[in-house]
Amino acid sequence: MTDMPAPRMVPAFSHPAGAAAAATPGGATGWRGVLLHIHVAPAASYEMEELAEATCVAGRGIEGDRYFAGSGSYSAKPDVREVTLIEQEALDALARNDPPLQQGPLTLLPGDHRRNLTVRGVPLNHLVGRRFRVGAVILRGGRLNFPCKYLEELLGLPVYLPLYNRSGLNCGIEQGGIIRPGDPIEMLE
Repeated sequence: MTDMPAPRMVPAFSHPAGAAAAATPGGATGWRGVLLHIHVAPAASYEMEELAEATCVAGRGIEGDRYFAGSGSYSAKPDVREVTLIEQEALDALARNDPPLQQGPLTLLPGDHRRNLTVRGVPLNHLVGRRFRVGAVILRGGRLNFPCKYLEELLGLPVYLPLYNRSGLNCGIEQGGIIRPGDPIEMLE
């Protein structure tokens, strides 16, 4: 599958957000998280498919995913999106109606949010410009992801405001390999 031309990705630390953060010390340390779910979609707007394991390729993304293939909605716009992550804690907060920005609790299943990896115990907002490991794969945090109105339309749920500032992290892959649910996640620096 790697014989297809690569989409135009921006290296994670070359993105303005990643570059600024990489040169600044700080962020959360001492944490250890876990990979809960892996999802890919073969093309834009396709339903997300859950995987028992995934092959991550440096400079490309996850084999079988729309951005690996260059067929994602934003593939023509260079960006950092080889792998996208979201915190299970953010999904749990929506289910508690925390913060109360909508009529009541919202249930988003791991495949609903359209991110590749659902993680627990990982402070994603602190990983812009940082290197971290998911199992054997090394990722570089490039920029925070933002919710979009398209997701609201797709799900028929008012998720835009509740996911603002906690819609995940876009990453580049520095060292590829195989990942599986249950893999530990830890900082490298």
